[in-house]
Amino acid sequence: MRSMTSSSHSPPRRRRAKALTPEERRAALIAATVPLLQRHGTAISTRQIAEAAGVAEGTIFKAFPDKESLIRAALIAAVDHTSSATALAEIDPALPLRERLRAAVDLLGQAATAHRPFILALRQAMASSAPSDAQHQELREHLIAGRQRIIEAVASLFEPDRHRLRRDPRTAAHLLLLLVMADRQDKTEDEPFDSAEIVSLLLDGLLVRPDTNGDA
Repeated sequence: MRSMTSSSHSPPRRRRAKALTPEERRAALIAATVPLLQRHGTAISTRQIAEAAGVAEGTIFKAFPDKESLIRAALIAAVDHTSSATALAEIDPALPLRERLRAAVDLLGQAATAHRPFILALRQAMASSAPSDAQHQELREHLIAGRQRIIEAVASLFEPDRHRLRRDPRTAAHLLLLLVMADRQDKTEDEPFDSAEIVSLLLDGLLVRPDTNGDA
């Protein structure tokens, strides 16, 4: 009888998972931290983050100098206006002004609702550091840059009707954004205004001549 080699009884070797690069590890930790910030704000521990990411706590400090740096990176990733700016740019400029702006308000309102917990967490993070602190400045500059991208995108929606406005498109965009943010981010129990109400509130005070047929 032919003897069987020991290799025939050995279980197949499990392949070791590919080690993540430093950037991949950072991205994985950020992705694990974002939902925690959404639920708990900045009052989260490295243990919670490590458990969510499925790593040892020490791994966090190999990728980031401290917990605050990771939280800051996660907040910057969470409050990203790139997709909103892209969606605003895709609104058909041939639509009537009110329709363009209603579509913009719907997009901005959705983004404001999604970003609300992260904006609160970001404010907490900024409040814990001095305005002159480099980390504070990084968060502030990220907020400003994102806001400017949105204002530019909304201003382009006003541009075809510039001649009908009392103020320039950029100022009009700023006012529209203020209305949406005040309505969506600061709401508690009250229902938010719908897009038509917000557009009407803005345009009926901005149009050089009040429109008579409602198709502006």
